[in-house]
Amino acid sequence: MTRAEDRILVQEHLAHQAEPKPLSGDEKAALEARIRQALKDQDAVLVAHYYTDPDIQRLAEETGGCVADSLEMARFGRDHAASTVVVAGVKFMGETAKILTPEKRVLMPTLEATCSLDVGCPADEFAAFCDQHPDRTVVVYANTSAAVKARADWVVTSSCAQAIVESLDARGEKLIWAPDKHLGHYVQKTTGADMLLWDGSCIVHEEFKHRGLEDLKALYPDAAILVHPESPDAVVEMADVVGSTSQLIHAVQTLPNDKFVVATDNGIFYKMQQLAPNKTLIEAPTAGNGATCRSCAHCPWMAMNGLENLLHVLESGDQQVHVDDGLRERALAPLKRMLDFTADMNLKAAGNA
Repeated sequence: MTRAEDRILVQEHLAHQAEPKPLSGDEKAALEARIRQALKDQDAVLVAHYYTDPDIQRLAEETGGCVADSLEMARFGRDHAASTVVVAGVKFMGETAKILTPEKRVLMPTLEATCSLDVGCPADEFAAFCDQHPDRTVVVYANTSAAVKARADWVVTSSCAQAIVESLDARGEKLIWAPDKHLGHYVQKTTGADMLLWDGSCIVHEEFKHRGLEDLKALYPDAAILVHPESPDAVVEMADVVGSTSQLIHAVQTLPNDKFVVATDNGIFYKMQQLAPNKTLIEAPTAGNGATCRSCAHCPWMAMNGLENLLHVLESGDQQVHVDDGLRERALAPLKRMLDFTADMNLKAAGNA
């Protein structure tokens, strides 16, 4: 797929998006009370991504669910006793939950919430690309469809990608990487691995501007710059910390700086401020001379998760995630490799602590 075709597909999806309408305080309180009761009635647990609306994140925490990155969301839903998992995020996260827990009902506030990385990596085109390089191990980022995961040998997240690629490179394996070219280039540069990169990108992280970041650093010279590796290389090179959502949150908690310039989706500010209330958080710039901001530091699909459609899905059972059994089994294998690898990595780290 060419970049032009990729952008057209993304724009088509954005044209049909529907963000929740603004709610008054009383409307929010009434909806939240009904959602709490519905979660109990449906034996359901709410898991939410760091990039969703703060009201959704708070509700997940207060009702015994979790707010986390995509990997931890899937783990939490798998291990929780609830028979229904409600996934507030984007579609690939719901699919991942269903792949790991086929016996559970998986619901989402809307199945229309997708991801530019997913949209920009169609399964048939990606399979054809892989077939052209049969000698290479296929590694895909979690931000992909179940069908793309089923074609892969490994699934990775931004928090474990470097360690897994290092391990594969040490075994002499040559890789295909998809779909995010910026994250792929970062991993390639830090590991030295032989990687063929799919040409995809995140519409949020690609908007961060090197020049704007330089200007902001001049205004706040003591601020630490935190960057997600889905950002362009020029932005990554300015970072004091490059990492996944969880790693950037940890940096705000542990670094001595009082101020932080944050180059990732601004939905993460809720958790950062909650865990480090005395720190000042500054949104990295997505605008500037000639800029055409499509996301303005917030994923338009994550913004589709709201209290009203969350209540509707709980009361109606609509928006249920389904994954074909055969496809699920094929997609489970590379996911399980990642989960086993990260479990072993965490065990070793605990042993060395």
